[in-house]
Amino acid sequence: MAKIRVGLAQINTTVGDLPGNSEKIIRYMDKARDHGCDIAVFPELALCGYLPEDLLLKPYFIQKNREYLDKIIEKSGSIFAIVGFPCLEKGKLYNAAAVIRDKKLLGIYKKIYLPNYGVFDEMRYFQTGDKSPVFSFKGGLKIGVNICEDIWHRDGPQKAQAAYGKAKLIINISGSPYHMQKINLRQKLLSSIARENKTYTCYCNLVGGQDELVFDGASMAFDNRGKMIALAKQFSEDLLVFDINPGAKNPLPAGRIENPPSPIEEVYRALVLGLRDYVEKNGFKKIVLGLSGGVDSALVAAIGVDALGKDNVAALTMPSVYSSGATLNDAKKLAKNLGIKLYTIPIKQLHTAYLGVFRKVFKGTKPDITEENIQARIRGNLLMAFSNKFGWLVVTTGNKSESSVGYCTLYGDTAGGLALIKDVPKTLVYKLAKYRNIPQSIIKRVPTAELRKNQTDQDTLPPYPVLDKIIDEYVEKDRSMAEISGKGLNKALVKRVISMIDRNEYKRRQSPIGIKITPKAFGRDRRMPITNKFYESQN
Repeated sequence: MAKIRVGLAQINTTVGDLPGNSEKIIRYMDKARDHGCDIAVFPELALCGYLPEDLLLKPYFIQKNREYLDKIIEKSGSIFAIVGFPCLEKGKLYNAAAVIRDKKLLGIYKKIYLPNYGVFDEMRYFQTGDKSPVFSFKGGLKIGVNICEDIWHRDGPQKAQAAYGKAKLIINISGSPYHMQKINLRQKLLSSIARENKTYTCYCNLVGGQDELVFDGASMAFDNRGKMIALAKQFSEDLLVFDINPGAKNPLPAGRIENPPSPIEEVYRALVLGLRDYVEKNGFKKIVLGLSGGVDSALVAAIGVDALGKDNVAALTMPSVYSSGATLNDAKKLAKNLGIKLYTIPIKQLHTAYLGVFRKVFKGTKPDITEENIQARIRGNLLMAFSNKFGWLVVTTGNKSESSVGYCTLYGDTAGGLALIKDVPKTLVYKLAKYRNIPQSIIKRVPTAELRKNQTDQDTLPPYPVLDKIIDEYVEKDRSMAEISGKGLNKALVKRVISMIDRNEYKRRQSPIGIKITPKAFGRDRRMPITNKFYESQN
């Protein structure tokens, strides 16, 4: 058996862009050919983009997918290509991989294990495949092809492909969404799969942002002993080229192995990619945000500049009677450091006008959170006016800690098109701010919404390290109040925080989507009923 060169094409596709996606697939086939590749591999559902959701229910969409697949087949030439696409066969729809060579469709693999948890709803759209075919390549090499979730099962199709089909190379095409340090889980899994089945194992993952999901790429390959022989870049398109020879006694030299970023840099780059793709794929050119002088908005502004460039980020600072000179100065300093345009619009006059409208109706009542939230809603209104007038996308600045417990104002600081750090806990916000070198005066300031005199976040919330610990236990790990309290946390405090989380689902449901960073994000990952009598804090 001669040496075989493989190219894993981790490409950034756009859902529904069949002309653009197919053109990119053809271009990368040519690029792989130019690099001397015998095999070119593309991600799961690369043709239509991932996740296509209810587009898959449209017959015309499925028809057009097949038409564009035929165009790819026609351009394949001599290269052996594997392309993910939705396959309609005998009235049933499958998540499939087309195996192509010499302008012919050699066969189709249909995904067997359909994920239906977390962000996935594949059983809503697809039928399960029931065969584990292998495909013959030159020199007698047997290749087993499977898709994403298939390889996460020890007894998945790769086992049958290796044991009964005599496959020496397993190729898995994937659309695996990012969360923190998921790359480590993949490496461990794929290494063990390769070692257990004694097969060279290749994994080609999608890259790019799709709504709240980020696909981080990091395609990789392992030899038949489970040793990594190639690793692609994270968070950018890449063609990973490497050589294999399953019949050789001595292993070939390893291919390119990229150095993964640190855990904090990894999260930062995921946010940058998620923001950039959301903005560009939805036809925006510029974003606008409220810059308060606090750490959350400072971080969002910095990410915006790194994702889109300073000329495509604008900010509003909207001081009220409760805003301090320090926060206003820090907002101006940060805007200057980042090189972004800053608009200053004081809201004192608008707030006074609102209070005047309500003076008779609210007579005899004491000022409370109502008057505080009016300020937040005025700011949200101003930001949306900029969006309407100039066509800019409003990016909100609330973090996961605040969203969890409802420490935010509906139609105020939640008003916008994308909640960039919605899945980033406050303690992680500080780490990211330090990584990005946000000014220390911003990082060290006691967190405050500045909606009343001498207000701090800790007037309402426990210290963020404690709050984030409770949120992690309750939301991420689904632990009970008793289990969480048993970890040395005050029972009354745990009960109060859990009650806040439970009772603020209605706010989260009405807030913009945000980039998924943690293993369990609000929204796609955690879907709780709003009308609900089962409150953990009451049981």
